[in-house]
Order: sequence, then C-alpha cells, then structure tokens
Amino acid sequence: MTIRILIADDHLIIRQGIRMILETEEGFDLIGEAVNGAEAVQLCATLHPDVVLMDLRMPGMDGLAAIERLRTEMPEIAVVILTTFNEDDLMLRGLRAGAKGYLLKDTSREALFNAIRA
Repeated sequence: MTIRILIADDHLIIRQGIRMILETEEGFDLIGEAVNGAEAVQLCATLHPDVVLMDLRMPGMDGLAAIERLRTEMPEIAVVILTTFNEDDLMLRGLRAGAKGYLLKDTSREALFNAIRA
C-alpha cells in the first residue's frame, strides 16, 4: 500500500529536501506541498493525503491552527509535526491539537520513514 503524503512548510529548500528524501523510499507518494497552514487544509480537502508533515511556524495560519482544523474536518488524516524547534510547550500543544507525532527536522531518514508508516 502506498502512503500519500503532503508537506506543509514555508521554506522551499526544506520542502525540496523532504521530497528528495521521500523519493528514495518505496511506498511513499508525495502528492502535494503547502506553504502555510491554510493552504495545507485546502490541499487536504482536495488531495486526501494519508499523512501530512506539518511545520509549526508558518506565516498566516500556523501549523497548530491547521492541525486543529484537520482534526475537526478531516480526522482520518494523520499529522506528523516536523519542526526545527525543540520546545516542549509547542510539542504538547501540537499533540493536544491532534498530531500523531513530533519530529525535529534534524531527525534521521529512518526515523522519518518510521513515523510516516506509524
């Protein structure tokens, strides 16, 4: 079974890097990229990913607000927070908002793959 993935991050270089990493692994299909939370929610409504890799700090609607909207409107979509910030408060808020997991952007490829599969 192929896992359909959407990336939400406001930095192009991060999205490109994640795309390159995901392309090396069988069973993953990157179906979309969003530059903020509002675009992520909009794309989820049309593309129906299985997993969203969500940055927390983005302009406009941030990742936390997007996670809350997705939990309410599309609870079948699993969100994994992928951020540069190792802040316990943000992690807890994200998990309470409905995220299934939390990874730092300096995580290993295998940890990323395992979180997506979980």
